[in-house]
Amino acid sequence: MTDAPMTAQAASTATAGDILSHHLTAQAGAFLRALPLAVGEVGARPGAASVVPSAGTADLLRAVRRVGGLLHTFGSVFEQTWAQESRTELRWLLNLLALEPGYVRRSARLLGALDSLSGSDPEGTGMLAGHAGAPKARALLDRQLTLARTRAHSTVLQELRSARLHALADRMTLLVGEAPLLEPAGGRAPTVLLPQAAAAFAVLSATAQQLPLHRAATPYGGNGLRRLGAVPAARGTVDADTALAADDAPWARLRILVKRGRYALEVCGRPSSELDELDAVLARQQEAADAAVTAATAARTPRITPATAYVLGVVHADQRLEVESARYAFGRRWSDLQPGPDGWPEFPVEARGHSVAPRTV
Repeated sequence: MTDAPMTAQAASTATAGDILSHHLTAQAGAFLRALPLAVGEVGARPGAASVVPSAGTADLLRAVRRVGGLLHTFGSVFEQTWAQESRTELRWLLNLLALEPGYVRRSARLLGALDSLSGSDPEGTGMLAGHAGAPKARALLDRQLTLARTRAHSTVLQELRSARLHALADRMTLLVGEAPLLEPAGGRAPTVLLPQAAAAFAVLSATAQQLPLHRAATPYGGNGLRRLGAVPAARGTVDADTALAADDAPWARLRILVKRGRYALEVCGRPSSELDELDAVLARQQEAADAAVTAATAARTPRITPATAYVLGVVHADQRLEVESARYAFGRRWSDLQPGPDGWPEFPVEARGHSVAPRTV
């Protein structure tokens, strides 16, 4: 849900504090409305969450992400200790709420992939069709993910009744009334906010430029499976898990920066469908990478048969191919959005001291 942008006349006279308070009040109100719904939904679904979060949980996640993103991108106009504490608590709640739905989506992804690989339909036969290890691998994945989901549900249920959550709700209640703004918030909105939004896009662009997009230049090329990026020397002995974690980390970081860019544009009244698409592609990449880790972990379960381990290895490779497919899709979209005459938002003169060139999304 995106707030409607202010009228041109109101925006031209509004201060940075006016704009930020408008968005924070709306999102804090959404947070407080969604919180009791989310708590009730978690309590009513013991270990049986759906792939898509329920309405209350989804609305709460949406508000948490936007408040956290706003405080990060435009943090210099807020009281620093308050902003840092608020971001820490919002990140805690975000990670907590994402636990159970994450396991549900991972289960659906892995079991769906295994069913496709081991099944037959008019389009053809899966490469694991009739394989003796497929049923056991499916049962193992289902059992392990159900257990992880149940534990996550118990953790979420316990934390949603904690004093920490009540303290965060109190913080959001106060935010509806008045945010602790500093003196710079009294300046004109374009002069104060747009340079900070431009700086966020500069970080996003610099991070994307460091990615090994050349390895994902062809669809399903497989180069990303054969040779991963360099692992920092501080990591010690290099193994496959360490190398994959090091390879995936910049992409996870990039997704966070894309989200911050999205939310910054919403504050500026210029939501971007292109960044929405990039976010969705990076979400698919992240979920496939996490699913591959789960398959690899399951393959190391003691006392499973070689046939079961083989099937789990095939599922792992299938998910890594999904990772490469998503990275290829990102590279295709990113090449059309890199800073230039027609890309990022058209930052006015006040914002042009930054390295992001004016563009129109």
